[in-house]
Amino acid sequence: MEQITTLIIEYGQAAIDYLGRPSILVQIAIILTLFPIAWFLANKVEPVLEERARAIKGMPGLLRVIVAFLRRFEWLFFIILLSLVYVVTTVITWLESNYLIYAALMLSSAWLLVSVVSHTIRRKAVRKMFAYLAWLYVAAMILGIVDDVAALLDQAGFNIGSFRLSILRAIQAALLLGTLLWLSLSLGNFLDRRIQSVDELTPSLRVLFGKIIRITLIVTAALIAISAIGIDLTALTVLSGAVGVGIGFGLQKVVSNFISGIIILMDESIKPGDTIELGETFGWIRELRARFVSVVTRDGREYLIPNEDFITREVINWSFSDKYVRLDVPFGVSYNSDPHEVTRLAIKAASAVDRVNSTFKPPVCWMTAFGDSSLDFMLRFWISDPQAGLTNIRGQVLLSLWDEFKEHGVEIPFPHREVIMRSPVMVTSD
Repeated sequence: MEQITTLIIEYGQAAIDYLGRPSILVQIAIILTLFPIAWFLANKVEPVLEERARAIKGMPGLLRVIVAFLRRFEWLFFIILLSLVYVVTTVITWLESNYLIYAALMLSSAWLLVSVVSHTIRRKAVRKMFAYLAWLYVAAMILGIVDDVAALLDQAGFNIGSFRLSILRAIQAALLLGTLLWLSLSLGNFLDRRIQSVDELTPSLRVLFGKIIRITLIVTAALIAISAIGIDLTALTVLSGAVGVGIGFGLQKVVSNFISGIIILMDESIKPGDTIELGETFGWIRELRARFVSVVTRDGREYLIPNEDFITREVINWSFSDKYVRLDVPFGVSYNSDPHEVTRLAIKAASAVDRVNSTFKPPVCWMTAFGDSSLDFMLRFWISDPQAGLTNIRGQVLLSLWDEFKEHGVEIPFPHREVIMRSPVMVTSD
């Protein structure tokens, strides 16, 4: 701790002495004057160029980097102005030293490059952390204090048995782990896209293989990062066993859902695109995740149902073995109607509806009973797109029945009631 304090005092005194020199004060004034000028120029040029850049279509990644560069145009103008001043001061030897201008030029260039490149990272928090850490490292290299800063950070730490954990080692571990995780996720996404394009695999196997590859790459990246910073993995076995028991109880449901997801993918009981019914939820499966299944209903709601529910509860999969679904529409007609003609008209009405599949199995109509006030029938037909809705297709068939019956004079009865009065009704006159 005393060494750290001594270094801080030493560097602080050196900075005060350096900044107190007249030539340094002039350079600081020049730098502070140039940045507002650069900001003014950027505000004039940036909107015009950004509007033209927005016209780029089909390349969102490139557009994001270009826009990030344009929104930092003040740094580009600042770098240009610093370069001109540095060249002029070097040629005319007006100042005894223009190193501060040169350092500002290098630091600004490094920040512009790092901040633009970091926009290839989608996650905002990771992008900011990468930009700041990368710029600090480049800045230390430009100023020639990498070794001193490294020694300072390495001295601040504590021992865990025979292993020493310092700030420097923690930063190195974070950078290495972040880089390896980014590479593993990028590689995993690339391989997952390739797997999804393999037509020989079923949708469930594509999802399963994609998840296995991603998890394997992430675990491998974590193990490599831990080993690279000098942590002995064998020393973590006892600790990991104790921690694992506690985590196991806390993550029991999470692990259960994860294992259930693997079982679902392996037995292919459900897959993306299937139309399912689970309790009160009816919709089609959009995506299978490690912990839940995304089900989109007809009203646009997306339910995230835990995988465990698909193992332990009764699930109706309308498209498990094939895509065809049979629907029944009961109706009744007057006793004055010819049942043979009614059957023919009902089949004709159902076949006229677009979504009714007449090639797989033609619609059929059966007389089922002599009702109290009607001849009762059951109209059955098949559809191949249950995800498009069931109530709406029943409604369309009923409307088609109504049109056919109205055109051919078939009556749809309604109940009649006879009221018998036990005592005479007294009629009074006003």
